[in-house]
Amino acid sequence: MTDERVADDLAPLLDEYATWLRVERGLAANSLAAYRRDLQRYAAWLRAEGHGDPTTIDEAVVAAYVEWLKAARDDDGRPRFAPASIARALAAVRSFHRFCLEEGLLDTDPSEEVGSPRVPQGIPKALSEAEVEALLGAVPGAGPRPQRDRAILETLYAGGLRISELVGLDLGDLDLHDGMVRVLGKGAKERVVPLGRGARGALQEYLDDGRIELDRARNRTDRSALFLNARGGRLTRQGAWLIVRGAGDRAGLRGRLYPHVLRHSCATHMLDHGADIRVVQELLGHASLSTTQVYTKVSPERLRAVYESAHPRARTSRRR
Repeated sequence: MTDERVADDLAPLLDEYATWLRVERGLAANSLAAYRRDLQRYAAWLRAEGHGDPTTIDEAVVAAYVEWLKAARDDDGRPRFAPASIARALAAVRSFHRFCLEEGLLDTDPSEEVGSPRVPQGIPKALSEAEVEALLGAVPGAGPRPQRDRAILETLYAGGLRISELVGLDLGDLDLHDGMVRVLGKGAKERVVPLGRGARGALQEYLDDGRIELDRARNRTDRSALFLNARGGRLTRQGAWLIVRGAGDRAGLRGRLYPHVLRHSCATHMLDHGADIRVVQELLGHASLSTTQVYTKVSPERLRAVYESAHPRARTSRRR
């Protein structure tokens, strides 16, 4: 069976599945893109292996695909896919086959019994409170861009927002009088997030001055967007991430930053100061409490510090 026939057999199923994800599950564009990438890789592997008829794909085929992901190496001999990436890829394959089964498009789900690789659940690498203060103070000067950038950093930390959620904010989502912002999260789920004084002050300064200047740019394309780029259009995820990373470099945090760092830091610091975990779950927009519980894990350093301050014999020298 040729590769063209394989493409013809798989393409309609993948198209129907993509429509279901978008319409029935209401997945955001970024999530849809991730599913599409994983399934395109799966389909390409099926073509290369000659599995032309989707109805003949069995458990051994899916298991072989997982083993191929595990064995894949880059030019330097390092694994191409981390365990978390393999687990995500298998989750996409399972979701696809389950959809085909439930819709009557296929008679069996060949992925049901295929085991997923164990993914170590590490502690999110939050910044210390002092490091966050340094980061928030790393955008000096006046003018529209510094005002915007300070507002971005303060809002990410104050509300625990994802960068994609931040750049999706519209002016109408913000209520500075009550210190609240409406956020559209994963799966098109809305939540209302409070903002502290630091974020409200930075946003007010940006709205009163910096955003007005940016909005005067000739190429403005989205007048409703809260955060604008230098051309007057809506700021992109990549643009916002560059702003965060640039501030981190100036604060001496090079190599410590990644897109969710302020979100992780917000959750960790709130729990450190006694916030109820269910409140933090609501703030972050987690569907499951187990997702939030990862922030309750303590680092070895913190565990040692608490132990030494609380245990009656932690610092007591033994008598001879």
